Amino acid sequence: MTNDTPLRPDPPRAFRPAPLGARFWNLWTSSTLSNLADGVLKVALPLAALRLTDSPLLIAGLTFALTLPWLLFSLPAGALADRLDRRRLMLGANIARALLLGGTALALVLELGSIWPLYAVALGIGVCETLYDTSAQSILPRVVGRDRLPRANGRLHAAELTANQFVGPPLGGLLVALGAAAAFAAPAALWLVAVGALLCVRGRFGAVRSSPTTMRADIAEGLRFLWRHRLLRSFAVMVGVSNFGSNAAFTVMVLFAVGPASPMGLSEPGYGVLMTAVAAGSLLGALFASRVEGLLGRAWALRASVLTFGVLVGLPALTADPYMIAGGFFLGGVGIAVWNVITVSLRQRITPDSMLGRVNSGYRLLAWGTMPLGAVAGGLLAELFGLTAVFASMGLLSLSLLAGLVRLDDATLEAAEREADGHG
Repeated sequence: MTNDTPLRPDPPRAFRPAPLGARFWNLWTSSTLSNLADGVLKVALPLAALRLTDSPLLIAGLTFALTLPWLLFSLPAGALADRLDRRRLMLGANIARALLLGGTALALVLELGSIWPLYAVALGIGVCETLYDTSAQSILPRVVGRDRLPRANGRLHAAELTANQFVGPPLGGLLVALGAAAAFAAPAALWLVAVGALLCVRGRFGAVRSSPTTMRADIAEGLRFLWRHRLLRSFAVMVGVSNFGSNAAFTVMVLFAVGPASPMGLSEPGYGVLMTAVAAGSLLGALFASRVEGLLGRAWALRASVLTFGVLVGLPALTADPYMIAGGFFLGGVGIAVWNVITVSLRQRITPDSMLGRVNSGYRLLAWGTMPLGAVAGGLLAELFGLTAVFASMGLLSLSLLAGLVRLDDATLEAAEREADGHG
């Protein structure tokens, strides 16, 4: 007998993106813990220095020491990331950072602390950061594949900013209030735990090389690729200008915000809480970056992000109200996340894996090498003209980046990706 009941097609299954995999989530865990340590240190370092000096220039100098390696060491770090196993470089960097801060905590317990050893520690931490961050961005396409990069970058960026700016800063402020030694011991412990998570990322992550070359030749090849690619070069310069402005502003933000004589009058833990507003916005922006991209298109999403950069650093020139500044920080955080997810995914897609470390480091030389210069500029401007002048000038500088996006459209970005796929 036959069944006369007509066959019904199975209901369509909801689209489910391919899972990112266990290796990605181990990498995510390690990155989250590492960035939590960064977030604690970011607030603990200037607050600890504030107990040793009230000079804006000396406090700004710590940020200069922390970020100077991006200017001096980023290119060798990229070459090493393309020569050696990227996971092992990340492991070594975290172990070194843990040892540096562990020794600092011990020195503070023994009451041997002064501001000058903090400069040496900040410089060492910065060198390790160049190795870790360059390797971390270069390892991701090998962990998840290039087709899942926007989603993976969104998850990593959300966790990075939540830990680095949402949880880390208030925790750093609380730890400094309890004791400077605890504020340095905590991130040291976090970096060691991050090492354990990274050990669970199995596999080899060295770039495939056709023939041996010198470090100098490797660096030159990566710089040529970056400089000849108009999109990558333009984005790197724009991020460099933005980072110059934000570093100048945030270097002296602690003087604007903390203490009864400051314009905002916040406590040390209150300052840490204020800094979480950037992270809250960044978390939202990272989670919804793909939707913003789909709604506005990539080009207009980048333009909107630049507008938020100006609000982020320029608003304190107009008001000292903590709630309004927190709102501006939140909006700026959204823009930072959207910009990063779009531009980092683009860079990872259009750069060959064999030179991704060098291109990442060259990009960050332009993008992050300006941070120590911004720190010095912020300290000098504050000394000469006051804090308001720093925020006003850097807000205008950030808004000037809109000029570089006038001719950008989505078709240009898509053409760059198609060209890279054709070469691959």
